[in-house]
Amino acid sequence: MQGKRILLGITGGIAAYKIPILVRLLKKHGAEVRCVLTPNAADFVSPLVLATLSNEAVHIEFWNKQTGVWTNHVELGLWADVMLIAPATANTVSKLASGACDNLLLATYLSLKCPCIIAPAMDLDMYQHPSFKRNLATLAADQIQVIPATFGALASGLEGQGRMEEPEEIAAYLQLFFQNQVPKDRQQQRILITAGPTREALDPVRYISNHSTGKMGYALAQAALQAGHEVVLISGPTAQHLTHPNLTLLQIESAQELLEAVQANWAWATWGIFSAAVADYRVEEVSTEKIKKQADHMQLALAKNPDVLAWAAAHKTTQKVVGFALETNNSEENALSKLRRKNLDFIVLNEQQNGVSGFGSDTNKIIIFDKAERRRELPLQSKTDTAAALIQILGAHHE
Repeated sequence: MQGKRILLGITGGIAAYKIPILVRLLKKHGAEVRCVLTPNAADFVSPLVLATLSNEAVHIEFWNKQTGVWTNHVELGLWADVMLIAPATANTVSKLASGACDNLLLATYLSLKCPCIIAPAMDLDMYQHPSFKRNLATLAADQIQVIPATFGALASGLEGQGRMEEPEEIAAYLQLFFQNQVPKDRQQQRILITAGPTREALDPVRYISNHSTGKMGYALAQAALQAGHEVVLISGPTAQHLTHPNLTLLQIESAQELLEAVQANWAWATWGIFSAAVADYRVEEVSTEKIKKQADHMQLALAKNPDVLAWAAAHKTTQKVVGFALETNNSEENALSKLRRKNLDFIVLNEQQNGVSGFGSDTNKIIIFDKAERRRELPLQSKTDTAAALIQILGAHHE
C-alpha cells in the first residue's frame, strides 16, 4: 500500500471507535489517509485523534466556519485511489443506495472517480432487515464492494451478525484490493455461486429449512477467488465467513429472495454454480403470530417454491450453468435426469453420508457429469480441495 491514497469515510456508529487503529495500520503500510466524517461520527470518534494519526486535516462540513475554508468534495474524490466507508451505518447505506446527498461524505462519494468499499456495522436485526438487504444489492449492482459484518457481541448486548470487521482484516482486505489492481487475465470469469440453506417462515419464530451449512458453496467461492475470478456469492443463513476484494456477498433467507438475487445478477455472470440447498416448498400462509400448540395433529398447506436452477438454465445466453444433486438413492440416475430436464451444462453429484460427505461434513466425494453425460469422479477429500478441483475442471472446459 506504499503511496496509495485512501479516503476514509466514517459514519455515526459505535464501531467508529476502531477507526484510529485502522488509520495507524494503513499509515504503517505506507498509505496516505484522509478522513471524511458525517456530523454524527464526531460523537463516536475524535477528529483530533484522526487528524493526529493521519497527519491530515479531517473534513466534516462543507464550510469550516473557524478557518473560512471551503472543503472541495470533488477534489477529495479525485485525490483518492479508493474510498473506504467504515463503519457504514444502515442510514448511510440507505443514502448511498438512493443517491441522497445531505452531507460532505455523501457528496464526496457521488464525486468519486475511484472504487468504493463499505464495511457495514449495525445491530443484528437491522443487518437482516429486507430493506437493508435491498440497499446492499443496489450497491453491489453499482460495483460497490462490501466487507461483510461479522458475528459477535454487539453494542445492544445481543450477539449475532452486525459487528464491523476488525481493523486488521480491513487492512488486509485493502492490501488484496491493491494487489488486484492489475490487468485482468483474459480467462477471468464472473462466477455467480449460491450457497447454504434457505428458510421458509411458518410464523415469526419458526421456519422450514434443511441441514446445509454452506461449507461447499463458500469453499467454491474461495477457490474461484484464488483462481483470479470475480464472484457474486448469494448465501442463505450460515456461520461461514469470507471476504475478498473480488467478492460480492449477498445474503438471503427464502427461495423467493434467492431467485430475485439471481435474477438481478444473472446478466453479469459468465458462470452460475448453484450449490445452495433450496427448500422445495413454503407454507401458503405465514402466520403473523406464533402458532400455539393445541391439537395433537396439525396440517400445513404447502406451495411449491420457484425453481431457481431451472430459471437460470432457461434464461442463459452465453452463461454456463452448474447444478448440484444431493442424493440418498439411485444417485447417478437421478443426477442425470436433473441434468437433462433442466438443460444444465454440468451436474455435480454427491451423496449424503453423515460425517463423510454432504451436509455438515468437512469432506466431500463428488461425480461430475457434463452436458454430454461424460463422467468424472473425484476422490473423497476436503471440501476445500474438492472446490479447487471443480473450479479447475470448469476452467479447463471453458478454455
